[in-house]
Amino acid sequence: MSSEEKNGKEGLIEFYSSYRELFEFFCNNTTIHGAIRLVCSRNNRMKTAFWLVLFLVTFGLMYWQFGLLFGQYFSYPVSINVNINSDKLLYPAVTVCTLNPYRYQAIQKDLDKLDRDTQETLLTLYGYNYTNVHGSTNTNRRRREAEAPLPYPLERIPAGEKHQRHARSLDNNENETMEVKRQDWNFGFKLCNDTGGDCYYKTYSSGVDAIREWYRFQYVNILARVPKTDTTNGEQLENFIFSCRFNEEPCLTDGKYSHFHHPIYGNCYTFNHKRPESETWTSSTPGIKNGLSLVLHIEQNDYIPLLSTVAGARVLVHGPNEAAFMDDGGFNLRPGVETSIGMRKETISRLGGDYSDCTEDGSDIDVKNLFNSEYTQQVCVRSCFQAIMVERCGCAYVFYPLLDGAEYCDYDKQKSWGHCYYKLDKEFSSDKLGCFTRCRKPCQLTNYRLNAGYSRWPTKVSENWVLQTLSKSNATKRDGAAKLNIYYEEMNYKRIEESAAINMVMLLSLMGSQWSLWFGSSVLSVVEMVELVFDVIAIGSIILAHRYLTQSNSSVEETGSVPTPDPYYGHMERQSSQISHNVPSHSQMRVVADITPPPAYDSLDLRSVGGGSSRNSSLRSHVSYVREAEWRDE
Repeated sequence: MSSEEKNGKEGLIEFYSSYRELFEFFCNNTTIHGAIRLVCSRNNRMKTAFWLVLFLVTFGLMYWQFGLLFGQYFSYPVSINVNINSDKLLYPAVTVCTLNPYRYQAIQKDLDKLDRDTQETLLTLYGYNYTNVHGSTNTNRRRREAEAPLPYPLERIPAGEKHQRHARSLDNNENETMEVKRQDWNFGFKLCNDTGGDCYYKTYSSGVDAIREWYRFQYVNILARVPKTDTTNGEQLENFIFSCRFNEEPCLTDGKYSHFHHPIYGNCYTFNHKRPESETWTSSTPGIKNGLSLVLHIEQNDYIPLLSTVAGARVLVHGPNEAAFMDDGGFNLRPGVETSIGMRKETISRLGGDYSDCTEDGSDIDVKNLFNSEYTQQVCVRSCFQAIMVERCGCAYVFYPLLDGAEYCDYDKQKSWGHCYYKLDKEFSSDKLGCFTRCRKPCQLTNYRLNAGYSRWPTKVSENWVLQTLSKSNATKRDGAAKLNIYYEEMNYKRIEESAAINMVMLLSLMGSQWSLWFGSSVLSVVEMVELVFDVIAIGSIILAHRYLTQSNSSVEETGSVPTPDPYYGHMERQSSQISHNVPSHSQMRVVADITPPPAYDSLDLRSVGGGSSRNSSLRSHVSYVREAEWRDE
């Protein structure tokens, strides 16, 4: 067979003559189990219908399973992996506070006035004379009456009344006796906005709680007047920390610690905080000797008792680059006791992106970090509160860092800041401000699990010489000192990691299992299905194109529009005037053929029910085309 004849019988691209021929070829040659039953049982309509229904049902069940798999995948589930590693560990930062605020010299006069007002309140409530007990503050009545009273005085309020109260000031009822344990009185102070139209009482059922909160509110106002340059010196550190050793080496030297002042917990010192990587403390072996050991001086006389009624020190263990929030995770040291804290490190690694709402470093959160530390959720929450505080109240809360251009709240400058703050604090606690929603958890987190042990320190036998050696004086007693040991219990640490429960590889594996279960086929079977869909679309497109061309030709014939012949053919017509009119002109036939060539669409006959193969259809189309060409040549 010559190449010309072969090309005439088999084309490069051929389509089936009908949809039935297409589906028969697919069912006879596909690798999908059960499809051939649709063809071999065509003489039995009941079997054909049964296998067709079974094929469609299994097909639907398979894609129902696919839907469940995709639903699980796009829910982004995670699995928890726990690994135990052993290595040299970085030592955490340790912050120790005096547990009592320091009396700044710049506000000493204001603090004395606050103490005198507080003593007068205590005398009225409880009949307690602070001066007779301590004898440290002058409470002369004439001097007291000559001074202007502090704003927002503490009052006693009838219980059960809410906003329209007829409260009586304690200062104006000094001669009236009152039982402290009576349940029909509350204690508090009145707060109003700038116009005085919106007022409410900050009340407590306990007089002790009311006095402490009122004292704290007044103290915050006074603390806002402390100059930024008024800081503690090295002498204060030595008066608080007698001894410091890490890995049996002295650590109470310049540059080994950082300092900050907390309004409630007083002077705080942080060891191993934000140091260069080469100077960061590390532990290679566990035990007390390979950790931090501190001897602290617990001094109570020179501080403010109403802000802290606890004797001892406040300690917090946190990451080396994290801010110290003493209220969140700190613990207190007891005087006269050696406290040994054993640590175990634990790291948590969360998946970000679609798997959780954690953040890598906080750069994608619209809250400015006001703390000089790395991102944590508490850093973000407090920065958020401070920003809203400045926006609504016009001043900043003294417990948190300042924003640029802001100043701390003082009722001498911002008269109604207390009214604004307590309302804002209530909204903050209930998350109406949205700070807890905006501030997401970090993806990488380090925790330290602490186990505490206590023992009497020093012993009665060694008490005198130990304390005298440490303090270099005879003034320190056992209840004025405490010892702290913080160390790793073991070098093993736990690492908790999140991983995707269903990743792309597992999803494809599960889909392949479902496909094999319902059809017993493979990926190539999927390609066969895609090919079938493509062929159906292609045949449908050709049918639509054929119908469109047929309708176009019909509309052209009905309008009788004749295309303008080429001048060449007109010249040929004039030369052929001698030819008989009964014989058609070759030039006329060429004009018609060039404009509207007859299409050959025999292969698209949808009415054929069992006709021949696609190759026979192609041959018929080819033979028709050859005959057409021969007729034109004649």
